[in-house]
Amino acid sequence: MRRHEFEPGKLVVGLVLLGGGLAYLAAAAGRWHFPAFVLLPALVGGLCLAGAVSSVGFLVRRHRAARAGKRVERH
Repeated sequence: MRRHEFEPGKLVVGLVLLGGGLAYLAAAAGRWHFPAFVLLPALVGGLCLAGAVSSVGFLVRRHRAARAGKRVERH
């Protein structure tokens, strides 16, 4: 199996969506109550954070590749 590059933005997206899903499950089970208007902005903020992390990760890979003399492909 070919190894792939670590993409921290995808990790952040997964954790944000997992956290949102767990919050809704906890609310549905009656274990935790939160105002409904709080979760949506939190999820949007988490997705924006994931975008920023992805951008920084791409810039770091591009910088390292430039120092090594390689070209980075965008997918």
